[in-house]
Amino acid sequence: MSIYHVSVIFKKACFLAVTLAGLVALAGCSSTMSNVKTWEGDAVDASQTAVLKAPGEIQVQQVNGQRLGNFLMDDLALDYELLAGENQVIFTYKTIWAKSGVVRNGESKVHVIETAPQSVTIDAQPGETYRFSFEAPENRSEAEAFADNFAANIVDASSNVVARANAWDGQSESTRTVARAPVGSAKNDEGAGTSASSEGTLGELKALWGEANEEERRAFLHWAFE
Repeated sequence: MSIYHVSVIFKKACFLAVTLAGLVALAGCSSTMSNVKTWEGDAVDASQTAVLKAPGEIQVQQVNGQRLGNFLMDDLALDYELLAGENQVIFTYKTIWAKSGVVRNGESKVHVIETAPQSVTIDAQPGETYRFSFEAPENRSEAEAFADNFAANIVDASSNVVARANAWDGQSESTRTVARAPVGSAKNDEGAGTSASSEGTLGELKALWGEANEEERRAFLHWAFE
């Protein structure tokens, strides 16, 4: 084994150790992750904003035409800050179901079911909290049918329906005059030519992530992106 390969293995082991240590150490800290800001510029006082709570199945792609960054993992429940007034939210609904039976080498062990992009326009009221409301499928067959005929509402803190989602027509509504830019404290993949070694590291990180609970995931992301 060459010195180069020894160095690669050593760096990989150190990186995994630091990552795991971060998950463990931060699990005991506050698990509150800052809300995802959906506009460009300075933060706005909470009295002028609303919050949209999205479960892990909902992948918010853009708000008011501004694309949000890609997070480390796409199954996190996240809270999005919305400026008061109309906000167009573009999202997809995505679920993962384990395959039954024998899985061949190289074949995915899961079924990924995802809707086409959906759109919902929320007339956000300052200080209000909104969330997605839908009947979650209980098995893969139901998930496939649900994805083909997706239906979801946005409800306020009193469970009143304030908006209904529809299939997105590909057009973004310019409903606000505030300049915006991609946000979300995202970390994009670095370097298109990822080596086999780094791909293996990514696989191991995903495995560690799969074993972490939601509080540990939030704590890790807070540490990684602060």
